[in-house]
Amino acid sequence: MINNLQDTVTLHNGVKMPGFGLGVYKVEDGDTVVHSVKTAIKSGYRSIDTASFYDNEHGVGQAIRESGIPREELFITSKVWNDQQGYDATLQAFEQSLEKLGLDYLDLYLIHWPVSGKFQDTWKALEKLYHDGKVRAIGVSNFHVRHLKSLMETSNEKPVIDQVEYHPHLTQQELRDFCNQENIQLEAWSPLKRGRLLDEPVMKEIAKKYHKSVAQVILRWDIQNGVITIPKSVHEHRIIENADIFDFSLTVEEMEQISGLNINDRSGSNPDDF
Repeated sequence: MINNLQDTVTLHNGVKMPGFGLGVYKVEDGDTVVHSVKTAIKSGYRSIDTASFYDNEHGVGQAIRESGIPREELFITSKVWNDQQGYDATLQAFEQSLEKLGLDYLDLYLIHWPVSGKFQDTWKALEKLYHDGKVRAIGVSNFHVRHLKSLMETSNEKPVIDQVEYHPHLTQQELRDFCNQENIQLEAWSPLKRGRLLDEPVMKEIAKKYHKSVAQVILRWDIQNGVITIPKSVHEHRIIENADIFDFSLTVEEMEQISGLNINDRSGSNPDDF
């Protein structure tokens, strides 16, 4: 378990990834995303998660250059979008992302969604990028167990990460068990369920006990479950507050109470229906 904002988790290929980062989904390119990313880095964040689909890689790259932090101290993730999948198209999409970000390499590159009939070829492209040294680690996003099994049947490299929707209303127990067994690191997107968990009475009670916000309690629950988390915010006070979760610990009973809120409810799409 990580104990501070810059603590890392060692992925199964030996690469160390910060256990907490900033997500920039739906953050407008230009000044908004530049300010968010620079604020996060200034506050001690070292991991930034973007994607070609977010259409803000230019701004993320600008913020990285203006942050004053050496590139090798940062961990940058991007993802290949659905209409860019397939072997050749993915290689092209990667170069486009790299160019927009203004970087020489990525730390992590993910398949954004398991596009049926394409994700195996897309993965072959990711393996090439990995073996060519253009990316330090490769993984997937929004993959169910069956997608992971299908991928691993034909792959040479196993994904280091599965980034999925994960929060107290969607605890993904079967997927977590499988990933633990296969040494694939789980990473949470939408850890706060887009704000829809903030009025849960159980959460409010626990938050009150620790003089923390409900968001901080949920993010702490992620960390104690060994799940990497990347909450998004464009507000400076929230970016700082989200990361202020290393001065308290939830009890075993509280962890179970929070997990007990699971109702298998998503705020985003189900990969089976996407």
